[in-house]
Amino acid sequence: MPVVELNGIHINYEEHGSHYGAPILLTNAFAATLQMWNPQFEALRDYRVIGWDMRGHGGTDSPPNQEDYSEKLTVEDMASLLRHLGIKQAVIGGLSLGGYISLEFQLAHPEMVRALILCNTGPGYRKDEARAGWNDFSIGYAKRFEERGLDGFGRGIEIDATRQYQRSAQGLAFAGRGILTQRDASVMEHLEEIDVPTLIVLGADDERYKAGGDYMASKIRNARKVVIDQAGHAVNLYQPERFNAAVLEFLRDNGI
Repeated sequence: MPVVELNGIHINYEEHGSHYGAPILLTNAFAATLQMWNPQFEALRDYRVIGWDMRGHGGTDSPPNQEDYSEKLTVEDMASLLRHLGIKQAVIGGLSLGGYISLEFQLAHPEMVRALILCNTGPGYRKDEARAGWNDFSIGYAKRFEERGLDGFGRGIEIDATRQYQRSAQGLAFAGRGILTQRDASVMEHLEEIDVPTLIVLGADDERYKAGGDYMASKIRNARKVVIDQAGHAVNLYQPERFNAAVLEFLRDNGI
């Protein structure tokens, strides 16, 4: 797996498919790694698909200070990786935290986004109380890694499929406190400004993200929502064939 030094850290990534195909950048969920996208790498072989590990995750560095982890730094890692690869514009996609960070990326670098693929994620919270509840959950997850090391993982098919690639419990804890937590409603407040084709994929059994998915579908002008039955949070792993078919149809329908 290639590793490149960008923004003061070594970022781990993989490229799959055709170097001549339209680029797709896929971002992992919290406490998962780029290997969660393995079922997509082959299915999307006509595209140039890049999977990468967020800081604190997998083969990417885990800087030693909490201030080295934030949504903004993660977004700039994505932009720097695309520039390193000579990519001016890409389809930007992710699951859960990876989907939210994809929305943050679109807000910061709209000129680099050709389309969005948002999987079982939400646009954040408008009310401070709801956001505080999410942040309590995120910090609690971080504390588990601090107290139990790499035995602090929660449950999830994407976590089970990738935990062997994790290297730093402290990195995951820092990421939980600095990247997974949220600070404002900026993403939610700018949804109506998104003007690129957007695919919203929901696993029918993942109740937590249903309302957020519905809200994004109602606000993003060029959005397509697909609900996949018999699928939980990591919809791309529960039903890879249906997920891949939905993604390929979306890309082809939009001339990508």
